Amino acid sequence: MTAIKKIKQLGFQWETQDPFLFCAYHKDQYPKGNDQLGPDASLEGRNLGMDFEIKDGWRMYHGKTVPGFPAHPHRGFETVTIVEEGLADHSDSLGAAGRFGNGDVQWMTAGKGVQHSEMFPLLNKNKENPLLLFQLWLNLPAKNKMVPPHFKMLWAEDIPVYTFKDDNDKEIRIKLISGDYENQKAPKAAPDSWASDPKNKVAIWMVQLEAGATWKIPVSNTGLNRTLYFYDGNEIDVEGYQIPKEHAIDLISDKEVAITNGDRKGYFLFLQGKPINEHVAQQGPFVMNSYQEINEAIMEYRETEFGGWPWATHDHTHDKNRGRFALHADGREEVK
Repeated sequence: MTAIKKIKQLGFQWETQDPFLFCAYHKDQYPKGNDQLGPDASLEGRNLGMDFEIKDGWRMYHGKTVPGFPAHPHRGFETVTIVEEGLADHSDSLGAAGRFGNGDVQWMTAGKGVQHSEMFPLLNKNKENPLLLFQLWLNLPAKNKMVPPHFKMLWAEDIPVYTFKDDNDKEIRIKLISGDYENQKAPKAAPDSWASDPKNKVAIWMVQLEAGATWKIPVSNTGLNRTLYFYDGNEIDVEGYQIPKEHAIDLISDKEVAITNGDRKGYFLFLQGKPINEHVAQQGPFVMNSYQEINEAIMEYRETEFGGWPWATHDHTHDKNRGRFALHADGREEVK
């Protein structure tokens, strides 16, 4: 019996399964930066503030000077921001801030409400500034939707990478952001996360397969949702199906399945988790269990702005000379 439930093509936002809400995929070949940490290139012809079309290989998104996402609110879920290449500047309504990237992950619990901005500073003035970023929206169960906002950093140096060879001596590399593989365990998730309970079997893995490698995805508990996203490479073989890049495969969790890569290195995101199985009411940046709760979130945000905005601009970026760091709302600071 097949382990495949569904094969689907990928768009800008990737369809996910409960407990995940969706995944945004950002790949931009940004040019050299200017003195404002924006692109040293003409912005003519771009719909600034709503630039989501790839022109010259990159987008400004909601940014007008620096690419990214100026201040916006969230409530009721978590963001897991995986920056494989490039940098992200975080600022929020609690006064917390950070600069992270090139393998780092930020795990943010929006909980009862927070504003944050996510800008992509182009620090390199003498060479291009490529960006490869994934942002997962991970739902919170009803009992945790109104917990205090929180974020933690999973620095690249602390995220385990499990590397091994298949039967034909081809390399397989698995970066463990959540979950475990063989004897390797990912760092702890944010404390109120669905992923913080091992029984929920939440897995977030970045996987690389050498050309010609075969990876057997291990069997897990019955009834989990699991999806393999094939975002770069040439072609893979899964149970006789030839699947090109930019496709996702929903899989049955208690059946082993072998993925055989084609003639180019293959890159994948693997997501798995026990479904929360609660009603999802969503409007823009708010994810609750009922539309009455959505209306309450909108009204509260209008009244309080979830603490206001303590930064000089809504598209705040940090000093160009700063390296990777995280400043938490309690004043604790991490510097890398």
